[in-house]
Amino acid sequence: MKITNYEQIDTMGLDALKEIGSIGLGNAATALASLLSRKIQMTQPDVSIMGYNDAVYKLGGPEKIVVGVLTRITGDICGLMLYIQDLNFINIMLKNLLSEDITDYDQLGDMEMSALVEIGNIIISSYINSLTSLADISVKLSVPGASTNMLGGIMTVPMIEFGYETDKIMMIGGSLICDNQEIGGNLILVPEIESLNKLFEKLGIKNGQ
Repeated sequence: MKITNYEQIDTMGLDALKEIGSIGLGNAATALASLLSRKIQMTQPDVSIMGYNDAVYKLGGPEKIVVGVLTRITGDICGLMLYIQDLNFINIMLKNLLSEDITDYDQLGDMEMSALVEIGNIIISSYINSLTSLADISVKLSVPGASTNMLGGIMTVPMIEFGYETDKIMMIGGSLICDNQEIGGNLILVPEIESLNKLFEKLGIKNGQ
């Protein structure tokens, strides 16, 4: 039976999304290790379905400044993915890539933002590649864009685009570990409901209730 909202996704569906997340983050860790010439590990990912406001507060509150890297998904699955980067994550990435440390987001220039977009793109693409491989589907990603803003502002994008269909999002949690330091970074997936039904059908999940 098809689902009509995110809350009808059952344990089997969540486990499938978690497994995809595990493979995707594993691939992302490998790609980042190569890019940074550092050993990168990952913690076990978790998949949570929550309201927009709950997600904002879990990530640090509406006034917390972050960098968001956004990519739109089209093809067999439609929606968007958003990768949230906080200052701790950004500093570790920039230190390894550009030998830079920053104390404020105002210090992010074009070169720094380009590096952060590429890192976000690697993580998003790794997740999507694992999804398409496991489900045997075809998906295209738009050119990623990035914005530095308060979380409340960043999260208005999925709210505006998908609020007519759902007031929930999927948060794929799971940290990367670099030089024995756990670094944040949260992946947010907002697929259309019909896309989720297609995905579950491809994965052999009979219903999402």
